[in-house]
Amino acid sequence: MGCGGGVVKGAERDDTPVLITEAQPSYEEQFAARKRKYMVMMALRIPCLLLAGIFHETWWLALGFVVLSIPLPWVAVLIANDRPPRRTEDVNRFQRDEGAIETSDRHVIDG
Repeated sequence: MGCGGGVVKGAERDDTPVLITEAQPSYEEQFAARKRKYMVMMALRIPCLLLAGIFHETWWLALGFVVLSIPLPWVAVLIANDRPPRRTEDVNRFQRDEGAIETSDRHVIDG
C-alpha cells in the first residue's frame, strides 16, 4: 500500500476512499438531508388532500385524509429543524482487574 491508502488489486489500484474517522457529516450534508425529509413530508400532504376530495362522498374517509394532512406541516418543521443525534462513542477506559494486583506482603522502604 502506498500513501494514498488504496488497496492494490493485481496491476490496478482501487482508489475508493477509506473512512478513517468517525466524524459526523458536514453541516451542509445534514442540512440537505433535513431539507429532503421536509420536502417529502410536505409532498405527502398533497395526496392526502387529493384523496380527501376524491372520497368526498364517503365522509369518514375524506375526514380521515384531512385529519391526517393537518399535522404534516408541523411534523415536517420539527424534523427539518432537528439535527441528527450525536453518535455514542465507545471510549476505551482503563478497567482495573482486581485479580491483577498482588496481595503478597512486601515491605516498602521509603528512603
